[in-house]
Amino acid sequence: MVENPSLGRKLFVTANYGLMVILAFVCLFPLIHVLALSFSSSSAAEAGRVGLLPVEFTLKAYEFVLGKDAFVRSFAISLERLAIGTVFNMVLCVLLAYPLSKEARDFKMRTVYVWFFFITAIFGGGLIPTYMTVKNTGLMDTIWALILPGAVPVFNVILVLNFFRSLPKELEEAAFIDGAGHLRTLWSVYVPLSKPVLATVLLYTMVGHWNSWFDGLIYMNDPHNYPLQSYLQTVIIQQDFSAMSDSDVELMRQLSSQTVKAAQIFLGALPIIIVYPFLQKFFVKGIVLGSVKG
Repeated sequence: MVENPSLGRKLFVTANYGLMVILAFVCLFPLIHVLALSFSSSSAAEAGRVGLLPVEFTLKAYEFVLGKDAFVRSFAISLERLAIGTVFNMVLCVLLAYPLSKEARDFKMRTVYVWFFFITAIFGGGLIPTYMTVKNTGLMDTIWALILPGAVPVFNVILVLNFFRSLPKELEEAAFIDGAGHLRTLWSVYVPLSKPVLATVLLYTMVGHWNSWFDGLIYMNDPHNYPLQSYLQTVIIQQDFSAMSDSDVELMRQLSSQTVKAAQIFLGALPIIIVYPFLQKFFVKGIVLGSVKG
């Protein structure tokens, strides 16, 4: 028999829903405003008349942005980085987390390797040594300069490691009895059971690669090799329009820099906005289960 909730319970639930709605609106308001601004006319944007809805709807800002070779090229470079870098990070993360999740009696050097990687998460080599390493290995102006220096994210390894340690030991023992080796056990037992934490790490990895801009500025001597966020940083933050033609600059004056910037910002955030809903259901579970057991 289901009892009717008390008045206090109803008020508590209503207050919770109200608070969540307010927080959701606060989080979504900047994005909605940027989207509305990108679809508004230049006069409305300059006059500050744009709120949550477009004013004098137009697609000129998107036509300008998508018609620029520099934007499309940087967008393609970021997609390439996202595809290659995500695969590298996820594979190396899983391959490293599996042996480190074993007990010291099963992997005698475990403690040494754990401390080795843990120290690298706290103390970095520094920007100049990293730059010299990338330069002396011939990676400058290549996609690998954006991928290899951060190929092993230690924080993600710790999340996956702790999740692996939380899985029942009997599953591994049963796989060994059936004749499976370590690699077969990893890919056939551990990985399928680790979807929550792997989805969480995947989201971290994708957002990290997509939002990174500083490494593009220091490792790419040619602006034509900039990933999207580095390109946007030079155009929106530094306002460096040297790569634009005279016709582009004249069109910018007609469109208003606010609408063009808003269009570029929204297009830059769009891939993560599309991917996040598919991984969100695993996110909280993966964080909790991947961090409670040491």
